[in-house]
Amino acid sequence: MNTVRIIGGEWRRRLLRFPDSPGLRPTPDRVRETLFNWLGNDLRGLSCLDLFAGSGALGFEAASRGAERVVLVDNSPKVLAALELNARTLGMAGRLEIVRSDAVRFATSSQQRFDVLFLDPPFNAGWIERLAASVAAIVAPDGVIYVEAERLVEHCGDWRTVRSGRAGQVFYH
Repeated sequence: MNTVRIIGGEWRRRLLRFPDSPGLRPTPDRVRETLFNWLGNDLRGLSCLDLFAGSGALGFEAASRGAERVVLVDNSPKVLAALELNARTLGMAGRLEIVRSDAVRFATSSQQRFDVLFLDPPFNAGWIERLAASVAAIVAPDGVIYVEAERLVEHCGDWRTVRSGRAGQVFYH
């Protein structure tokens, strides 16, 4: 099993374990630190959706920083089992909802709206373009979207990039 650590909040320094899985690459610590500085570090009262949960680093980090509700979506049974084990180990089970679903299916069928959408799909697979039309229906009007990609992303549907950075081969927005 691979590991990534939570970098802030209630569960700071705790390790998350995750299996090898195609396209799974956890968001690096430095990028997560920048992202949560952008979001303000304290996520109390916010609802977050991690649409390509993978290691769970973004969703668990949000829960650790006080997010009221975090939904983790993934389609891999191995990944889902690891997410559930991590949630139980950390005692986060009540603050996290783990859903087995295809990202597009979840985004187009969900009746829920989220304050923060973490969109970190496998690279070079066209996921951002496929999801662009669905984003407006799942993100609250004053919500934010975090996108991680293999290239610079200027927009996702009607949403425009306002901040971005690059760490190695990863572009974050």
